[in-house]
Amino acid sequence: MSVKIHPTAIVDSKAQIGINVEIGAYSIIAADVIVGDRTSIGPHVVLKGPTTIGVENRIFQFCSIGEECQDKKYNGEPTQLIIGDRNTIREFATMQRGTIQDESATRIGNDNWFMAYTHVAHDCVVGSNTIFANGATLAGHVKVGDGVILGGFAAIHQFCHVGEYAMVAMCSAINKDVPAYLMVQGNMAKVRGMNLEGMRRRKLSKSVIQTLQKAYDVVYRQSLTVQQALAELTSWTGENSNPELDIFIKSITQSTRGIIR
Repeated sequence: MSVKIHPTAIVDSKAQIGINVEIGAYSIIAADVIVGDRTSIGPHVVLKGPTTIGVENRIFQFCSIGEECQDKKYNGEPTQLIIGDRNTIREFATMQRGTIQDESATRIGNDNWFMAYTHVAHDCVVGSNTIFANGATLAGHVKVGDGVILGGFAAIHQFCHVGEYAMVAMCSAINKDVPAYLMVQGNMAKVRGMNLEGMRRRKLSKSVIQTLQKAYDVVYRQSLTVQQALAELTSWTGENSNPELDIFIKSITQSTRGIIR
């Protein structure tokens, strides 16, 4: 068990480095950074703190992780970035710490795939098993659920929520909340249907998918208001009730900006 640090890398004495970590040439690890076991950090990476990085992450060259946020209200407060386990963070990705105007932390879950030039701004919360294609960008305070796919150069407006297992097509602009399991596209984005392929990959049963399709029809094809549609969905019992339906309903009831329709 050892740490492999390139001779040109700079690691602050107040940084905490786990076992079997690799740090590439010319990378800088500042104070108040914690790097978990078996994490690989490529060359020319800058990690600033307070930042906590879990185990078995792969951070490629030229990334900026844990820098202070791009928010004029930020005044040097000790906010943080928290990254989970087994994430892949590709070239030129940027992830920034939070602000005291929110919960003072930006949080990223496990097993995510961030392609080149992706950006996670201050106070964002990203779930697990997501894919951010090249150039996908989150403004501040955005929440992204588990299993979400963001296409290349998709842009999410601040304070928006993207529900679990939704898919945002490339070059789409999101200015309202995206309910779970949906597929959206356009600038500004519109709902194009359900993310059926994503549901199949998640191995949802045929009956669950059919229930979700019925719920989609209630919200998007029956000319109901959102409140009327929710009243209909929450009245369903018995065979129509399942955890996935609950996720869909919750992603609408908890919307803070209104949902894309």
